[in-house]
Amino acid sequence: MDKIIAYGGQAVIEGVMMRGQKAFAIAMRAPDGKIVVHKENLGEIYRSWITKVPFLRGVIMLWDALGLGMRALTLSANTQTGEDQKLEGPALYITLAVSLSLGIGLFFLFPAAVGGLAEKYLGWSSWIANLVEGLVRLILLVGYIWAIGFMPDVKRLFSYHGAEHKTINAFEAGAELTPESVAKFSLEHPRCGTAFILTLVLISIIVFTALGPLSSASPDHSRTRRVHARSGNPIFQDNAPGRTGNCSVKICQV
Repeated sequence: MDKIIAYGGQAVIEGVMMRGQKAFAIAMRAPDGKIVVHKENLGEIYRSWITKVPFLRGVIMLWDALGLGMRALTLSANTQTGEDQKLEGPALYITLAVSLSLGIGLFFLFPAAVGGLAEKYLGWSSWIANLVEGLVRLILLVGYIWAIGFMPDVKRLFSYHGAEHKTINAFEAGAELTPESVAKFSLEHPRCGTAFILTLVLISIIVFTALGPLSSASPDHSRTRRVHARSGNPIFQDNAPGRTGNCSVKICQV
């Protein structure tokens, strides 16, 4: 292989999704134990000039994370429930809207409110208030990931996350894509989206703490501006060891 194409992916329910330059594929373990593979070609926009322009390509990658990620999760959920209980239509949109609202409220609005109240009622400086806001956000994020890891279904999802990392590491090393070969590789990967989110939160704490005094000229609106500046929606993704390795291996062989 003269050139190894960088692949990315995420864990889904009982499987993994892998995305290349031209297509993405999902391998899911159905309730009967069989591995079901779903493959779709990516749109031309993923190979257009836009993907080479800074900032513009970020929009494409954001859609890649949100749009393709949610589609993969929905397909995997429907594989587990069967034709009679598919999540689609209004039920799907309501579920996504509620989940997004809860995520924004918990990880963005709540920490911003804590920092704003500390600044207003405790008389703390913008530096300290921003630091508190960032630390609250970091604690909530780490605590959330830690807590849901005790749920059996989520724990299995995290296992698939690890399987994806192992498979990508094996593929990029040019190793044979078999469960026995893949199992020898590391669970960690430098392009892990979850690690990126944690790094981003740490950097934002430092940056916005340092920018605190810059908003002091207009104290009534400083907190609002900082909330808008930090708005976004981190999502984490990925895969697993054990028998799930077969799903990841099969994906890369599609």
